[in-house]
Amino acid sequence: MAQKFERNQDASVYIGNLDDRVTDELIWELMVQAGPVVNVHLPKDRVTQRPLGYGFCEFQTPADAQYAVKIMNLIKLFNKPLRVNPSSLDRRMQQDVGAKLFIGNLDVDIVDDKLLHDTFGAFGQMAQAPRVARDQTGGSRGFAFVGYTTFEAADQAIEAMDGQYLGGKCVNVTYAFKKDAKGERHGSAAERLLAQEARRNDPGAGDAYPTSGGYSTSGGYPTSGGYASGYSQGYGQGQGHNQGQGYGSTSYGGY
Repeated sequence: MAQKFERNQDASVYIGNLDDRVTDELIWELMVQAGPVVNVHLPKDRVTQRPLGYGFCEFQTPADAQYAVKIMNLIKLFNKPLRVNPSSLDRRMQQDVGAKLFIGNLDVDIVDDKLLHDTFGAFGQMAQAPRVARDQTGGSRGFAFVGYTTFEAADQAIEAMDGQYLGGKCVNVTYAFKKDAKGERHGSAAERLLAQEARRNDPGAGDAYPTSGGYSTSGGYPTSGGYASGYSQGYGQGQGHNQGQGYGSTSYGGY
């Protein structure tokens, strides 16, 4: 089902907050209730082959995609509410505003891309999925990067996660060094000003699904086909993190 060809963005939807047990076939079966499906793609980590927790579904027409967003957003699969948004937002969400973070002192045996996605996705829309830096053998180098579409989300992630325990080790979260500017980090006043200017020109940029404030269910979204009824109600608030003391910043190149 996951054929490789250029998606029709206007006829596609982004599907986030997916449980590891969700398959292409299950998404296909669910989304076909909104209209004829052309393609389903759930990306996987290149090294571990574990799902990254999000995917895309292409319909035959933009109207079908819009209908899927309307009826499928926030229904539950395996007790997790789906985030279903127009895939055309994806291009705006990829806008490089410079809200890029470095996450250091990772537990190399436990922390992977999926855990980072689940943890740091709570603070806002990501411009690109988190990635753990790896050596030539595929082993973790103990640090990772994540980029957000807004500085507000990046600031929240730093405030909440810097000095916290993740997978048994106290992690360091700070703005990453710029790739082509020696010793200069992202998050500067100049970058923030440019980001504000870009948002004024494109007010919708970066607006997507809810952040750490939780998911709104006031709209009474239908469960379409009864998928939600097969799973227990309510969902966890994420892994607990004990308070830690952090450690000194270390430079690991630019991002």
